[in-house]
Amino acid sequence: MAVQRSRSVPEPGYPFSAIVGQDQLRLSLILCAVHPGIGGVLVRGEKGTAKSTVVRALATLLPAVEDEDGSRPAKLVELPVGATEDRVVGSIDLEKVLRDGERAFQPGLLAAAHRGVLYVDEVNLLHDHLVDVLLDAAAMGRVHVERDGVSHSHPAQFVLVGTMNPEEGELRPQLLDRFGLAVEVTASRDVDVRMNVVRRRMNYERDPHAFAAEFRNDDIAVAEQILAARKILDDVVLSDKELRRIAALCASFDVDGMRADLVLARTASAHAAWRGASEVAEEDVRIAAELALPHRRRRDPFDEPGIDDKQLDEAMRDAAEQAEQQPDPEPDPDGGGGAPEPEAPDDDSQSPSSDTQSSDSRDESKQPPPSSGTGSEKQAGTPGAQFRARLLEVPGVGEGAPGRRSRSRSSHGRSVRPTVEAGKGLHLVGTLFAAAEQQVVRGRTSGRLKLAPADLRGAIKEGREGNLIVFVVDASGSMAARDRLSAVTGAVLSLLRDAYQRRDKVAVITVRGKEAETVLPPTSSVDVAVTRLRKMKTGGRSPLAQGFLQARELVLRERVRDPLRRALVVALTDGRATGGTDPVGRARIAARRIASDKIASVVVDCESGMVRLGLAADFAACLGGGYVALADLSAEQVAAVVRAAA
Repeated sequence: MAVQRSRSVPEPGYPFSAIVGQDQLRLSLILCAVHPGIGGVLVRGEKGTAKSTVVRALATLLPAVEDEDGSRPAKLVELPVGATEDRVVGSIDLEKVLRDGERAFQPGLLAAAHRGVLYVDEVNLLHDHLVDVLLDAAAMGRVHVERDGVSHSHPAQFVLVGTMNPEEGELRPQLLDRFGLAVEVTASRDVDVRMNVVRRRMNYERDPHAFAAEFRNDDIAVAEQILAARKILDDVVLSDKELRRIAALCASFDVDGMRADLVLARTASAHAAWRGASEVAEEDVRIAAELALPHRRRRDPFDEPGIDDKQLDEAMRDAAEQAEQQPDPEPDPDGGGGAPEPEAPDDDSQSPSSDTQSSDSRDESKQPPPSSGTGSEKQAGTPGAQFRARLLEVPGVGEGAPGRRSRSRSSHGRSVRPTVEAGKGLHLVGTLFAAAEQQVVRGRTSGRLKLAPADLRGAIKEGREGNLIVFVVDASGSMAARDRLSAVTGAVLSLLRDAYQRRDKVAVITVRGKEAETVLPPTSSVDVAVTRLRKMKTGGRSPLAQGFLQARELVLRERVRDPLRRALVVALTDGRATGGTDPVGRARIAARRIASDKIASVVVDCESGMVRLGLAADFAACLGGGYVALADLSAEQVAAVVRAAA
């Protein structure tokens, strides 16, 4: 029977030490608690794997914070996905400005998280520019704000933890690299472990206080070990031998930049301090590599993250040989001997500022070659990147989810004009102009400007939004020629890569045989989209009417779920509809229905050969959208497509 307790006694959280399994996750959180300079932890995993539970439990283990109000427990600050930049970094204290005429700053969530834990659930759904702000603060330990005439700086040292479900979309590789550590979590398949998880959870729900008391001593021991590790961290020795091992590891995995080396060095030092050692050893470096390197190997949405044990063992053996070598003598500053300076490279292709460009070129060169399979039931090839996808926009200005595709009204971006409504933040110039018009009425002849609440003007800002991109891929027999199919799948892969970078949701409908099939419902996970596309089969008739109707139904259904996210239908077809009575006529009717619902569209004409019927262009006219030939998928053509669709 559960014990009855007073309502005034808060219910304790789930104890950190009571969590079954998830050893890597718990260790990574502890190491970031020992050394916040590591840069935070990204927790990737399926739902229901105790990600949030572990993070919330960590906050109770951190040392108490001493401030002007005395001693207080470390805080757990949760950042909502819909938070604005003002809420995160802080903003002008308008009340004080208007009341006292003084410029004042109102700190945000980053200040509240100082010396505690900042937790961002579904960090992959947070806008990229906010993720950049969080990661910069986590790495620097301070927040610098220069905006609206206010210059402010304050400390923000916290343990940053982001959790995400990869099925809901990935972070861009540039942002993945900014997280110090990353951990993949999955539910155990061991029956005994699963039983233990359920038993402990039920015991906690039955009597949280008794359950917390059972693990209190274990949690206290962990908290004391974290505090002890913090105290000796600065005295932990990182020898040249182990530093060389770290550099060799990072070089062997071909990671971009130097951030990985720094994170490995900090993580290895923190692990040595955690185990009470005075010097970093090989075991510390290996554990650091397991946590800090796998997510940095992903340069493209089609790359698989992770490092298997065999790869890491081999890299550690190679690094051990490097670690035993003596470092080269440093150059004599007076020019008398020492190692010669290395020659400058012929070009700047390896400079840090060109990381993105160089990784893009590597990505294209690494794509697999076209499939050489034949037959009407062969799988779609996965060709090299034959196209560099250009910007396809939905016409007009929307208000959808933050992204990088179509124009939108948003809480970020450039201010386009003031408004008397709330707007997206303060339009300072508009506010001052509104106040200036009232100075004579208010009796001001000199001195400070007289402001009133009625002068406030909000800012209408224009940024970019993510869209729903619905691919209708004609996989019929007329499209099944190897070269044509290879070109189509290459175009779709390029467009999928573009959708990934622009934070879109994507859906894929294939048209073949007797019907259309939604092989991928709307998702933000490009990984899943690529997997489904590579399994796409071809052959048979081309029921284009069903494909258009299914795309229309999907878009209308998504409008109910997410009314602000605008859709763009991208049809890749040669237009040769077949099957049933008057297949071309029925496809035209279906296309006109899409147009009547004001759904933006683009037809990519995949027809080739000496005899061309021009049906794809006819369907584009019925859709009321844009048209571009597959061979001409270039920046100029796509710009014309966008103008035609507007």
